[in-house]
Amino acid sequence: MLAWVCALVVSAGATVARADDGGRLDRIRKTGTIQIGFPDASPPFAFLDNDGKPIGYTLEICEHVAQRIKAKLGLAAIQIRHVPVQSATRIPLISNGTIDLECGTATNLPERHKLVSFAPTTFVAQIVLVARKGADVDVNDLASFRGKAISAQAGGQTQRYVVQASARDNLDIRVMAAKDTAEAFLLLSSGRAQGTANDDAMAYTTVANAPDSDSYKIGTKGLEFAPYGILEPKDDPAFKAAVDEAVIGLMKDGTVARLYAKYFESPIPPRQINLKLPMSDVLKRALARPTDSGDPADYQ
Repeated sequence: MLAWVCALVVSAGATVARADDGGRLDRIRKTGTIQIGFPDASPPFAFLDNDGKPIGYTLEICEHVAQRIKAKLGLAAIQIRHVPVQSATRIPLISNGTIDLECGTATNLPERHKLVSFAPTTFVAQIVLVARKGADVDVNDLASFRGKAISAQAGGQTQRYVVQASARDNLDIRVMAAKDTAEAFLLLSSGRAQGTANDDAMAYTTVANAPDSDSYKIGTKGLEFAPYGILEPKDDPAFKAAVDEAVIGLMKDGTVARLYAKYFESPIPPRQINLKLPMSDVLKRALARPTDSGDPADYQ
């Protein structure tokens, strides 16, 4: 909630700033720099490799977008500045101009459109639960966690879903907010939480990279769809049009599909784990018919 309040406070000032400087495209043209926000512990979407270099599926899509914006603006070169963000800070940082794009795991929700814009969807996740094997819970049934603790990223869709579902069904679940996926899983692995809620791709990646990966069970029943999109600033139509054009171009020329194969169907750092997670039919449809909609019905 703090993130939403902060975003509301800074958005008005950010809108004025964009009007004064002619928008993000004008700023990028003048400075030759684009500022990309990314979560540094959300594999395979955005994370650090063994040398500390930012990499990931969504992050690389954004880096390709930056190169297409460079060409559109006629720049000889463009500097990409990587800025680490968290779920709770990404919207305020977009709104106040600290970053131009956020390239990670932001779920496209209709209510977020009041604060930010989204590029066409590049991934469609499902929220799943993870727990230790042998625990007296059913990872396909949130009600089995009644009175227990579940960890989730602060400010993210997973936290929102568990909080709302617990209140709706009187489950008395204690939601432990974590700064990122790694911390959320640590709360589970250390026994402070009895489960963790995450999007399926990150859940599989986190468990696969755990030293005791065989000790965990992952839900097979998705609790809710979560379309991911690159975050864009609100009320900058020229910049949004340029970014969206670039993303759609990357979908049509096969770049997004190749990046998907690289990060979801091939070994990735830090332990060269292959998720072996083929592209879902719902994502194939989203890439064939690009949309920036936050309505789950548009992904059926």
